[in-house]
Amino acid sequence: MRLKQAIPFLDIKASYLELKDEFDAAYHRVMDSGWVLLGKETETLEQEFAAYCEAKHCIAVGNGLDALQLVLRAWDIGPGDEVIVPAHTFIATWLAVSNVGATPVPLEPDERTYNIDVDRIEAAITAKTKAIIPVHLYGQPADMDPIMALAANHGLKVLEDNAQAQGARYKGKRTGGLGHAAATSFYPGKNLGAFGDAGAVTTNDDDLADRVRMLRNYGSKVKYQHELAGVNSRIDELQAAFLRVKLAHLDEWNNRRKSLAELYLSQCACLSPHIVVPFVPEWAEPIWHLFVVRSRERDALQKHLQGQGIQTLIHYPIPAHLSGVYKCLGILEGSLPLCERFSAEVLSLPIGPNLESTQILWIADVLKTRCSH
Repeated sequence: MRLKQAIPFLDIKASYLELKDEFDAAYHRVMDSGWVLLGKETETLEQEFAAYCEAKHCIAVGNGLDALQLVLRAWDIGPGDEVIVPAHTFIATWLAVSNVGATPVPLEPDERTYNIDVDRIEAAITAKTKAIIPVHLYGQPADMDPIMALAANHGLKVLEDNAQAQGARYKGKRTGGLGHAAATSFYPGKNLGAFGDAGAVTTNDDDLADRVRMLRNYGSKVKYQHELAGVNSRIDELQAAFLRVKLAHLDEWNNRRKSLAELYLSQCACLSPHIVVPFVPEWAEPIWHLFVVRSRERDALQKHLQGQGIQTLIHYPIPAHLSGVYKCLGILEGSLPLCERFSAEVLSLPIGPNLESTQILWIADVLKTRCSH
């Protein structure tokens, strides 16, 4: 085994240092302009990110949760309506549904990909169902074709939660342009992350884009003329400028993540059945936002890695249906057994564009040592 070394789970400063001159130039460009909201940087980011996602429109907003909520509001989804969501996801996917007054209907994940199990969707559709929110979890696209087919057959909307998959491809097409709309987060830890909170909606629907633009800005197209009961959810010019810098390097950084993930997969293939490594369908091109393994001895494994200086995280330790906020749904423990088992077994290992292959090899060595005992 190599010498112990400290490996953080996420190093935001490293991305700044790599592109310091570009970030500093973006900062000065904004400050010199004297314009801080809904200006040229935001407008250009929207054009560039829409093109990147192979979508017609992008509307930049305050954060990823707002992006989800604003689309649901624009579709007039609210009290009395149901929205199908993955059981295994960050709680924001559910909160967006609850915050517009609708009811989240959770479905178990696919055991291999962790994304929503497409085969369970049709049985969950009722007269109250208005939309489906597939999450491209951990950076791997959900199986969108059958989801879109079901939605077409039942007159439903499909909202991609693309917060973890900026740049991923499904059957050759970018996520973010596959559903009727998509919501993304530019939280600092994302593959395309700001240096603060930010998010965006992408869509090919002209009317939806128009409504979301109004909703994010007090329901207004023209100042002091308010057509909808909107909110204040606007990205600032600094974050838009910083995101434009990162967007230009996103494919390169995603390719670095891919190389590191392939190294993990080759090094950890021998650890079965102690550790379950990610599975990638032939039609998926993930961008490895997270590299998630599973172990029945997850907590002990995490402690062992921490003892060697390797920081890991758990995505997500408490399933949404067992959180206090969702006791009102009456979903009892044991009702979603796969989701609950994953929450007890998943462990996210360090991965990012600024990690070195030697660090991945070190982590793999630590895992091998643990599994050999």
